[in-house]
Amino acid sequence: MNFHTPPLTYVSHVKINVSDMQAALNFYTGLLGFSILEQNGNEVHLTADGKTSFLSLTVPEHPIEKKKTTGLYHFAILLQNRSELAALLVHLLQNDLEVGAADHNVSEAIYVDDPDGNGIEFYCDRSPDQWTWARNHVVMTTDPLNFEDMATTMAPGQKWEKMPESAIMGHLHLHVSSLAPATNFYTECLGLSVVSHIHGKAVFMSTGKYHHHIAINVWNGTDAPQPEPGSVGLDTFTLSYPDQDALDAAVERLRKMKYEVSTADQMVTSIDPSGNRVIMAVS
Repeated sequence: MNFHTPPLTYVSHVKINVSDMQAALNFYTGLLGFSILEQNGNEVHLTADGKTSFLSLTVPEHPIEKKKTTGLYHFAILLQNRSELAALLVHLLQNDLEVGAADHNVSEAIYVDDPDGNGIEFYCDRSPDQWTWARNHVVMTTDPLNFEDMATTMAPGQKWEKMPESAIMGHLHLHVSSLAPATNFYTECLGLSVVSHIHGKAVFMSTGKYHHHIAINVWNGTDAPQPEPGSVGLDTFTLSYPDQDALDAAVERLRKMKYEVSTADQMVTSIDPSGNRVIMAVS
């Protein structure tokens, strides 16, 4: 099943703040192999397929370095096969980047930070028929990644040359100041369902029984402050709904729960209880 198309609701785009556009482009285009789809002043829309963008970069007027606040923990780029993930890992290590890696049972993942400390996960899903569910919760682990096994999927001489055209935004993981109100926002208002949690410190949510489209955590501390305007990190993310009726229903729920909803510039926008700004759109 495709977990990132209608009739599901999913994260389709993330825009992050960076402090230096050239340094960011050296990383995202030069190292990771994105291409520039469009550039407007201090904002760049990146593309993998040459047609659409799921990641944008912007430089605030007065950038502020990343601090221990709410906001971005990481955004996660979904690759379609293990050989791509293996090739990327080799590529990053050859370029002397510090890389984390884990087997999450539902997926295999590697982690890296951009020059501003924005967290990025690259991952490849295992087949959903290999996932384990218990009481409507999916079992996710953090085990060592078996790179030797993954490397066997690489073709002879295979190298990472550019971001694969099939890469998409897979999920988004956020720091929040308190789990309960944030969970209520994303479930009761935006329509996701809780599918996993970690000892009262993190909650994973999705539609269509995906392992997660959005995760939240309090690892920066309960009552963590919101970032100052212009801070490096998350600017906005887009949550795509399958049709206008689904979007309208979410807006109605938000207003009923007394959350502010803006419809300026033909965009529907709301802000979660921790200050994370979400754009709501139709797929």
